[in-house]
Amino acid sequence: MAQAASGPARFSTVPDAPRSDDAALVAALRADLAAAGFTVDRVTDLVGPEAMSAWSRDQAVPARRALRERGSQDPALSALTAFFLLGDPVRSSALDAALPTVGAAGLVRLGLVEGTSEPTSTGGGTGADSGAGTGAGADPLLSAAMDLRPYATDSSEELWVASDLGAFQRPGVLRHDHVLGIGGASTTLVQSTPRRPVATALDLGTGCGIQTFHLLAHAEHVTATDISERALATTRFNLVLNAPALGLDPEHLENRVRLELGSMLEPVAGQHFDMVVSNPPFVITPRTPQETDTERFTYRDGGLPGDRIVRDLLAELPSVLAPGGTAHLLANWEIPRDPQGEPESTWSRGPESWIPTGTGAWVIQRELQDPCEYAETWLQDASQQRDPQAFDRAYAAYLDDFASRDVAAIGFGMVWLQRPEDTERTVSGTVEPGRAASSSLPRIFETVPHPIQQPIAPALAAEWERTVRLGREAADAQSGAAGQPAWLERRLTVAPDVTEERHGTPGAEDPSLILLRQGAGLRRTVILSSEAAGFAGVCDGELSAQQILTALGVLLGWEEGPSEQLVAEIAGLIAHGFLLEVSD
Repeated sequence: MAQAASGPARFSTVPDAPRSDDAALVAALRADLAAAGFTVDRVTDLVGPEAMSAWSRDQAVPARRALRERGSQDPALSALTAFFLLGDPVRSSALDAALPTVGAAGLVRLGLVEGTSEPTSTGGGTGADSGAGTGAGADPLLSAAMDLRPYATDSSEELWVASDLGAFQRPGVLRHDHVLGIGGASTTLVQSTPRRPVATALDLGTGCGIQTFHLLAHAEHVTATDISERALATTRFNLVLNAPALGLDPEHLENRVRLELGSMLEPVAGQHFDMVVSNPPFVITPRTPQETDTERFTYRDGGLPGDRIVRDLLAELPSVLAPGGTAHLLANWEIPRDPQGEPESTWSRGPESWIPTGTGAWVIQRELQDPCEYAETWLQDASQQRDPQAFDRAYAAYLDDFASRDVAAIGFGMVWLQRPEDTERTVSGTVEPGRAASSSLPRIFETVPHPIQQPIAPALAAEWERTVRLGREAADAQSGAAGQPAWLERRLTVAPDVTEERHGTPGAEDPSLILLRQGAGLRRTVILSSEAAGFAGVCDGELSAQQILTALGVLLGWEEGPSEQLVAEIAGLIAHGFLLEVSD
């Protein structure tokens, strides 16, 4: 296939990246991988679930041991697992047998082979190099240039995803234009992004394309951007490789996907999207006057000091959202030292000030690290500990950098933004609040450090919708458009995953503490007043909330109806999903 001067084909041949200019050869690779059973389930069956779990933590020893013991049971699958997943050298003949249509020569043409070496011990003896020491010249050991792994999703057939080899697959510090594969952060974003049908979506900082793959399941057209040509080339290869599963024509990717090179929102300035998804290069990195772009790890470092990349992105994202559009991203933020409060209570001041007025926001802080923990995390992420002297210098630079801004801690979490349906834009493109009071959206900043249900996106979407609706109904009631909050007329029942706990001292007649816990969603725990506990205990879907409150008032001798605090408690239980509305 001839390479076009522009459009998606522009990234079909990029140095040191997989090639996608031969769609027929890529299709043959797809067929060979499928025929070999190179799937998540089959690989797990071959090496065992414990070895797969260890491999996901970048530990290859258990998988190598399993291949050494059981690899002969399925030589083709063993060769592909050793070559692509473990990064071990494999004989050319073994690859020819595993991929009979493409063969080792085809892998070379696709840019998936790094080179040859003399027969040497892999240190694991996986069985994929059986015959080592014989016919080395005619049957060389080949090493993978890319990680290529099977990936199972709920929304499509099994996929195969190429990315750069990780630290445990290739010795030394990662290359600075490293194309990140499927990891904890990318799967967290996948699991927290709602899958509502949209016309247009933006994958900001696509990397290997994992977010784009999921967006294609519910978006008519996706624009994927990145600052790295190698990343866009890898994404294009993955799109062509998985074209049938993703509903794409490999010869006309532009019908559903557009690839754009550039930094952050620059490639899409002036455009609007129904959904934006981003795992941006948010890692805070010390800056030096003499540094160059080539010295940055582009997959994680946006090149700006401190958390500037996140504050700029939160401020500018609403400008590319269509009315009602949402943005979903991961981010971290610095928390300045404050003698009046601990980071646990002051963390939201920064994010709250960066998000434009009139934009709905839900920021959930999932983790809090001190500067030392943060430095260690990201130095080890790029395997910089393999050069001890450089590691010590970089560690000190991190601490000096945080100290220069008096940073007490760094927070990490999930961000949900929404542009109201009825907003207007100024000439400069900034978002202005809409004319109608009902367009107001909530702004929520909370910490949820405990394990949550995965995927969390359905629960997040349902809670956001309930919170928005309850907020608008409360505004209507307050303005006189309605006599009272509409939920008072609805019948409620306790969600099936909710349990109650009562705590008290031995012999006490009444509990001193009443808790409701969720077993699903964000798995919240709330402390209830005795009145709210009494209300929740009667919610079985038979009576309206107003009828229950009236009866409770008679029992407790209220003179002026329920208190504002109790009404707010009940509204919170509805918004968070402890109490569910019963449909007629």
